Amino acid sequence: QVQPVESGGGLVQPGGSLRLSCSAAGGTSREFTLGWFRQVPGKEREFVAALRGRDARTYYSDSVKGRFTISRDIARASVYLQMNSLYTEDTAVYYCAAGSNLITSSVPQATAYRYWGQGTQVTVSS
Repeated sequence: QVQPVESGGGLVQPGGSLRLSCSAAGGTSREFTLGWFRQVPGKEREFVAALRGRDARTYYSDSVKGRFTISRDIARASVYLQMNSLYTEDTAVYYCAAGSNLITSSVPQATAYRYWGQGTQVTVSS
């Protein structure tokens, strides 16, 4: 069983940077894809980025491509989301999730992930 735990959220000004961490013991094995999603009140959970365990392939939504970077540290059983050039519309609760044996087409789908963290708030505001 994987139990993701997020940290690193906070308040940052537009244009600033923030790094989220997710401790996911058991989730960095080859079978798992680790993903970041975000959600604002009244909207569905939105895919942000993911990293596939077996080959470290990364996936990004169009809205964050070129600004966010997902990475992992297998020794620490952790995955990270480096967020640069933040916009006010990046404000959301960010969730870390783990799913096993995902096919490529299911990577952006929240329903494909079995294990979820509690979320960490990111607020981009001046």
